[in-house]
Amino acid sequence: MAQNYPFWCLVLFLVIVFTTGGGSRADIQSLVVLRPVAVVFLCIGLWGLRLPHIREYRFLFGMAAAILMLSAVHLVPLPPSVWSTFPGREIVSEVDRLAELGDVWRPISLVPSASWNSFFALIVPLAVLVLAAQIQREQRFQLLAVLIALGILSGFLGLLQSIGPGEGPLYLYRITNNGSAVGLFSNRNHQAVFLALLFPMLAVFASSGIRTVEQAKLYGWLAIAAGTILIPLLLVTGSRAGLLAGLLGLGFALALYRRPKVNQPRKRKAKPRFDPRLLLGALGAIVLGGITFLMARAQAVDRLSADDEADELRFKIWGPIAEMAEKYFPVGSGAGSFVEVYQISEPDNLLKVNYVNHAHNDWLEIYLTLGLPGLLLLAVAGVAFLIAAWRYARSSVRDRRTSYGRLGAVVILLLALASIADYPLRVPSLACVFVVACVWLGSRYSELPENAGTS
Repeated sequence: MAQNYPFWCLVLFLVIVFTTGGGSRADIQSLVVLRPVAVVFLCIGLWGLRLPHIREYRFLFGMAAAILMLSAVHLVPLPPSVWSTFPGREIVSEVDRLAELGDVWRPISLVPSASWNSFFALIVPLAVLVLAAQIQREQRFQLLAVLIALGILSGFLGLLQSIGPGEGPLYLYRITNNGSAVGLFSNRNHQAVFLALLFPMLAVFASSGIRTVEQAKLYGWLAIAAGTILIPLLLVTGSRAGLLAGLLGLGFALALYRRPKVNQPRKRKAKPRFDPRLLLGALGAIVLGGITFLMARAQAVDRLSADDEADELRFKIWGPIAEMAEKYFPVGSGAGSFVEVYQISEPDNLLKVNYVNHAHNDWLEIYLTLGLPGLLLLAVAGVAFLIAAWRYARSSVRDRRTSYGRLGAVVILLLALASIADYPLRVPSLACVFVVACVWLGSRYSELPENAGTS
């Protein structure tokens, strides 16, 4: 039982994260619970962490250390002779001069309070990494069922939200997309992205780790049923980006699915090449999707043809943000400083009643806030991802480690694509899903004996 405590701690922590960390804002009240709890679970994980765990995931731990170090560097006070030489600090120097503040030591970040928040936010995914690195091989696979269960729960909560009052008690966050099916999240786009991730997860769930015909049938029907239900759940989110992510998720699900190898008697009728359950699932999805559309709950479909001023603004701000990033290059404006930095140079023609909370393009926001070091970390991570993904894609071995490695690559890719027009990894729960996917992809199973059992 002692060796299983990291797994059960991780499962419990994931449940806590999904119920308290579904938003990206810094003023969410549930963060008062989530972050101290994350510190506790991180300490539990560090207590059991050993050198072999770090060696197996050395790249992930190395990246985590680099990200933490970069965030910390942005908070170190520097003498004015140093920080004033960084690009984009002229306005701060002028304010200090006019206010006669004298020689003030300041950090790289233009908004230290926001950078502190970004630093503390890293504790949540770091706790998941430290715990996940210690669990046994089979338990790493079992995390898939946990994520699927949380996804179905979030989807059904979203369905109840969509048929209930727009200001009803089922919404977990004060600032949210009222009237939309956001589930355990505060933003419909993040709910839709998570539901889209479930399609490839279900494909792997139904095709790996199955030993008997009965298991194959049960897991297959469960996956088909869950995938069929996901269609209307995705439609009611009202997220256009979620629909696109859902289509990609379905495509990857078909690519990842493999008919499971099961133990069965020698004399048996030849299996049909086409699985009839796929046809039933497709028909069920069409019927449920049609009913949802006719009941006028398919907000995502309705919004495809509707004009959305907020979405148009997202694309318009990318150009000015890129120009701002050049202004603060190469050190950046500071982790988490986007809101205030954008307001300094916000174009007059783009001024709106509501403020812009993010660049809605995380790649671009990293360029602005983290500068050259952030881009270098992205480049290193991108190269490592391509190498690992290619290794699993070209592998001819049919086993669970290969299936989960490919699934990890797909989840990371979908989140990376979603980050082009949004900021999913700034949500604690989705950041934890990302870490689990990195563990699936980054595990160095190739160096272990094939029949080594759990490790």
